[in-house]
Amino acid sequence: MPAMISFRSVVEPSDCDFLGHMNVSRYFAACSDGVFAIQSEMGLTANDMRSGRRLSFAVVHADSDFRAELSAGDSIFLETAILEIGTKSMTFRHRLIRAEDKAISFETIFKCVMLDLAARRASPIPEDVIKKAEAWRETA
Repeated sequence: MPAMISFRSVVEPSDCDFLGHMNVSRYFAACSDGVFAIQSEMGLTANDMRSGRRLSFAVVHADSDFRAELSAGDSIFLETAILEIGTKSMTFRHRLIRAEDKAISFETIFKCVMLDLAARRASPIPEDVIKKAEAWRETA
């Protein structure tokens, strides 16, 4: 299945550091937004996190590669795919892409656990979430 476009933006001058390119923190902020977007599509909405099942994915490991600089004015989008689905964890691949030339600027793999927000412990991923996640699971 194709990856989900989970985030779009334009790099602002305030997103850049004194080296003249987008600051590292902004790459991870885009990926964080991407996780919340895709988990909402899987049925774990903000309201569900606040007053419903009180579950959310939480990153426990990241493996990242910076491939191309991004500068103020660059239009960017994030593609998110699911690589693995476990009983309490899910692995996401995020690719931050410069829209103009489709260059992959950043790629990261996030291993996330399903966090019970009340108990603050890993919890089984609900079956309905797993079923919806299959739409973005990368095969081969």
